Amino acid sequence: MGNEQVIKSTLESFKMLCTHYARGLNSLTPEQLKQREDGEWSLGQMYVHLIQSALHMHLRNAEGCLTGSGSGEPSAGKTPAGITAFAQGEFPPVRIRVPDSPQYTPAQPESKEELAEGLSRVSREMKNMAGRLLETKSSGVIVHPGFGELDAAEWYRLVEMHYRHHLRQEERLRANLQTELL
Repeated sequence: MGNEQVIKSTLESFKMLCTHYARGLNSLTPEQLKQREDGEWSLGQMYVHLIQSALHMHLRNAEGCLTGSGSGEPSAGKTPAGITAFAQGEFPPVRIRVPDSPQYTPAQPESKEELAEGLSRVSREMKNMAGRLLETKSSGVIVHPGFGELDAAEWYRLVEMHYRHHLRQEERLRANLQTELL
């Protein structure tokens, strides 16, 4: 599949994921959004994480690759985890648990509206970035902490891969809600 088709299919898949998350958000009460069980994040924190990582890491780094603030020509390449993730088109199906910490644990959302606007903003930014990527032939690279050197299109793809990866967490957190409601 050519780069143009990868960008287009990434955007289409992301749109479906974003619609899924927006519908899910609409079905939750403010209390359910903030409910936490057994050291897990709340659904609201998961939404905050998805929005912030897309805007402040993945898309920001895609932009950096396009504007030259990346590290330029590849040198170290991808890590084995990066090679595998991009070959398979997804994150490994493993649960990543990190102890709560101020620098990693997302804050609870202020409101459903904040999250809805965040999802809308990510959707707009993904559409804009797709257009830019389709117009650009090459880019620099920026190192991902787990995957190694990624170019702008790869950082872009990470948004969709990351949203898809969190579907399992969403399912687990919703199952906890159902248990609590019985």
